[in-house]
Amino acid sequence: LQYNRVWIPDNEEVWQSAEITKNYKAGDRFLHVQLEDGTEVNYPVDPAALPPLRNPDILVGENDLTALSYLHEPAVLHN
Repeated sequence: LQYNRVWIPDNEEVWQSAEITKNYKAGDRFLHVQLEDGTEVNYPVDPAALPPLRNPDILVGENDLTALSYLHEPAVLHN
């Protein structure tokens, strides 16, 4: 999972993009991520509900939402 980009919930912006900076292993209580502004965060996770993956930049602005690799709330809002 390292270097994948995910969406994490945010109180002000609803969803915030982050890049995973350390591989996640089953049983880990935190996901180590870096926000787009460079802030490093240890995001607490429930192994049954990992944060949604972010679509590749090439798909941003896609007119047909069914063309998105990942279709979930943050992907639709971002698109």
